[in-house]
Amino acid sequence: MPTLNIRHRSFLQRSVLVVALATALGGCANLAPDYVQPAAPVPANWSQQVDGKQIVAARGVTPAAGASTDADQLGWRQFFLDTRLQQVIASALENNRDLRVAALNIEKARAQYRITDADRYPAISATGSGSASRTPASLSSTGRATVSHQDSVTLGVSAYELDFFGRLKNLSDAALETYQYQVETRRSTHISLVAEVATAWLTLASDRDLLRLAEDTYASQSRTYALSQRSHDIGTVSGVDLASQEATVESARADVARYTSQVAQDINALRLLVGGDVDEKLLPQGLPQTASVLPATPAGLPSEVLLRRPDVLAAEHTLKSANADIGAARAAFFPSITLTASGGTASPTLGGLFNPGSGSWSFAPSIKLPIFNAGSLRASLDSAKITRDIDVANYEKAIQTAFSEVADALSVRATLDQRLDAQSRSTAASEKAFRLSEARYKNGIDSYLSTLVAQRTLYSAQQTLISLRLTEQSNRITLYKVLGGGWNEQSATPSSASAQQGGKPSS
Repeated sequence: MPTLNIRHRSFLQRSVLVVALATALGGCANLAPDYVQPAAPVPANWSQQVDGKQIVAARGVTPAAGASTDADQLGWRQFFLDTRLQQVIASALENNRDLRVAALNIEKARAQYRITDADRYPAISATGSGSASRTPASLSSTGRATVSHQDSVTLGVSAYELDFFGRLKNLSDAALETYQYQVETRRSTHISLVAEVATAWLTLASDRDLLRLAEDTYASQSRTYALSQRSHDIGTVSGVDLASQEATVESARADVARYTSQVAQDINALRLLVGGDVDEKLLPQGLPQTASVLPATPAGLPSEVLLRRPDVLAAEHTLKSANADIGAARAAFFPSITLTASGGTASPTLGGLFNPGSGSWSFAPSIKLPIFNAGSLRASLDSAKITRDIDVANYEKAIQTAFSEVADALSVRATLDQRLDAQSRSTAASEKAFRLSEARYKNGIDSYLSTLVAQRTLYSAQQTLISLRLTEQSNRITLYKVLGGGWNEQSATPSSASAQQGGKPSS
């Protein structure tokens, strides 16, 4: 078997050394501006009071173990207490198509980063070629037809750019930040999905409570109407009272139909979020007393919490990518040097490729210096700087939006206990008023109009109480979400938290 002689090996070693040296020299300068994280354009602290009233935990709620932990460190299985809801969320995280697309976008960004980063290194290729040609006698210098052969084997690089000014390095960094942006976007989608599934599940529970209330009201009013119909037949109930009772019966019947349709729509919405059918055993029949723990109100600077939110981190990665693009645009003003080189052997016969004296090589460096481009390079740099300024504004807006969402959730939380307590007392009072009015009507003291008003007031109060209970449960979820919770399945440890940030993808 043919082997490389000492001269060939020496040439290849020198070639490899030259390529290694060129790679080491690449990226000696980085023209990207130093990245400085913009200051958070929000107040130093959240307001813990609304009109002088201190924010308090929900009445009757005992925070679970770990509830004092920041929301983004509290696993959703620890936050949501209902095991049925936990199973529904787990199914959604496995099957939801939006989350699947977000995960695929990460893989796509990872591949794109690897493509961009590969441009920083020389692409070494081996080429083997052979050719044969026949020269007719009329064109041959010897007067006889000749057949010539040439075979060659070469190893080399083509158009490798020496990255003296960091253009390729900055493009690689920009692609890396785009990858990190997709990682944080996936986390944000994950958090939103957990919150949406939980909210949809509780909405279904609330609408089933409202449906049950409408059915019970319809059944009760139907029985009362039947009795009044018989009383009307014997002349003890007026036609006005009978007509009023019939109106309330039909109104309740309409509510039954409306809430029946709403429950069906709630189930369809939940199926869409889950990405498939949901076992009826996992669906709620009514609102649980407590479906989740109450997240601890964050203390200290808001930036300590908000800057960990994935949407804010995603905006910051976009800003860092724009910062790297400025470096690439600046590098375009400087000369670019590319190398094309190859070395190997060539011989008129295949068997002579590795004979002494058959070595061949080529070396073709080139330099490109921009002289006149009608201002396109300057415009590209200006565009990169403006894009960076836009991304700074978007980053600051992301922080402000996050702050506003938390502040809104806390302001709702501040008064929910009072609203629930007041509505519970109002409902109890309305029920008492209805019972008394009904008794007075049956004893002939008052007309049915008073009873009808009391009944409608009670029905409305009961509906409002159910809706308010849903608002209280949904506020817990909203507060958990806007504080960055819902990503971890269990509470995160420092090692797992750093892994979830998404490291540099391997090439």
